[in-house]
Amino acid sequence: LGPGNDTAAKEALAAWPAALQIGGGITEANAQEWLDAGASKIIVTSYLFPGARFSLPRLQSLCRLVGRDRLVVDVSCRKVGDKWVVAMNKWQDLTDMEVNKASLDLLSKYCSEFLVHAADVEGLCQGIDEALVTRLGEWSTIPVTYAGGARDISDLDLVERLSHGRVDLTFGRVDQPASYGLTPDLYSSLDIFGGTQVSFTDLVEYNNSRQNQ
Repeated sequence: LGPGNDTAAKEALAAWPAALQIGGGITEANAQEWLDAGASKIIVTSYLFPGARFSLPRLQSLCRLVGRDRLVVDVSCRKVGDKWVVAMNKWQDLTDMEVNKASLDLLSKYCSEFLVHAADVEGLCQGIDEALVTRLGEWSTIPVTYAGGARDISDLDLVERLSHGRVDLTFGRVDQPASYGLTPDLYSSLDIFGGTQVSFTDLVEYNNSRQNQ
């Protein structure tokens, strides 16, 4: 969310109420407003890390306000050595929280889903962070949506295998890629976002075939 985006976001939520999640600038002050506008869930990151330090009281308060089932915590991260550290502010600032079993167990008490962008491979269309996907499948007890590096439709089966079916993969787009440290031509493999490697129609057919199994 940001200047000029609120109106478009609310129009989308009104067009498909209780189906879309929304994130970006979500705080305790505006969370209920977005749910009332039609969001199925709110996605929160930066608000939970004032000064890049995790605030459990903020998470607990937000959970009390909207309910665990309406809350998604974004723990998008960067690799630091052999660990992953939650990153905020367009993934440029590292926080004091590692992504590991202990942190996910703590957060899962107050949210119903995780969103995880692998910031080091996001927008490059050169392959997912296989190690991170594997660990997320081992560590998380609630649904996880992973984003970052997906380059073709076979990555769906790869994520399914690595996570033992516990992690979902999303094909998306990095808006304003330069602000994330990416070159303008590197942001999505998906055709509806200008990419050439993945067809949206093929993804829909893949999902439909899985649901019919």
